[in-house]
Amino acid sequence: MSLAGVSCLVTGAGGFLGQRIVRLLLEEDEALAEIRLLDKDFSREALWSFGKFQGKTEVKVLEGDIRDVEFLHRACQGVSLVIHTASIIDTLGLVEKQLLWEVNVTGTQMLLEACAHCNVQHFIYTSTIEVAGPNCRGDPIFNGDEDTPYESTSKFPYAQSKRLAEECVLKADGQMLKDGGVLVTCALRSMYIFGEGCPFLQGHLDKCLLNKNVYLRFSRKEALVNPVYVGNIAWAHVQAAKALQVPQKARRIRGQFYYISDDTPHMSYADLNYELTKELGFAIEPWLPMPLTMLYYFSLLLEIVSFMLRPFVRYIPSTNRHLVTLLNTPFAFSYRKAQKDFGYVPRYTWEEAKRYTSQWIASIVPQRREYLKSKKA
Repeated sequence: MSLAGVSCLVTGAGGFLGQRIVRLLLEEDEALAEIRLLDKDFSREALWSFGKFQGKTEVKVLEGDIRDVEFLHRACQGVSLVIHTASIIDTLGLVEKQLLWEVNVTGTQMLLEACAHCNVQHFIYTSTIEVAGPNCRGDPIFNGDEDTPYESTSKFPYAQSKRLAEECVLKADGQMLKDGGVLVTCALRSMYIFGEGCPFLQGHLDKCLLNKNVYLRFSRKEALVNPVYVGNIAWAHVQAAKALQVPQKARRIRGQFYYISDDTPHMSYADLNYELTKELGFAIEPWLPMPLTMLYYFSLLLEIVSFMLRPFVRYIPSTNRHLVTLLNTPFAFSYRKAQKDFGYVPRYTWEEAKRYTSQWIASIVPQRREYLKSKKA
């Protein structure tokens, strides 16, 4: 399987996952014809890293808004593959629901319409585990797969927006293109992504440094999940893209969603932070700040306060019931179907993922200490 000569558009190319996908595409032995990088803006570091890995593949940087129809048409013109990672991730409700919908749902619909107009043949969507759950009851899943029955009842805006966007992508499979061809789509449901540059890991690190090098315990030990290393979820996108170039494999994966995990040991979200940094001398609190049921109702109380203050001030609680359930429900899935259907096998072992991530965390500790110290002053 090869991507030789393919013209590819990557949305969200300046983000945590998008950058890693672009890097892997640029490292391909058989060069792509062109990679177009689309995002609202790009950091200087991201642009430097793209230049570092660039070989024979032409790289074009496109800065613009996913909600701009004309911009999307220009971006898709002459492209045969779109990898759509761009979205707003919001687990606290910090972003206004309208903006969340405009980017995550309407933006995806507009991109699909641009693909149909510009004769883009293949479309891969980066979905999330939150599309499946956990539900508000906190029903657990251990080693689930795409056929595991589960009643998902989450009404949290971010989860809803991703679910609707994924539905749009899978329904668009088989849509007629302007030249008479057919659009082929699939979605990759990622577990929680960790690795170098992860904004969530950095946020947890900051709180840990403020807590005298002790990580806060926000999930119970028994809440086993299986996070995925950024290099492996990026590799899954590349493998899916290659499979779509082979008609026999494309027929198998079209219109399907796939859970993407790797061989990271099952552990809680809080214990992942500790596992990645314990050799750096960091510790973790042994217990939740309060019993789980009490924590849930405390979060409900904060939500009620937020609702009552809404006419006067926008107060966003530091936690909510959705987040408490998400962080404290066992919820793990296998990548067996992705392996069977398009040959996905993790590119990096857990040991490598842990080493690379730990080295990155160690490298940013001094600057985070300085930043937090200056902020305090």
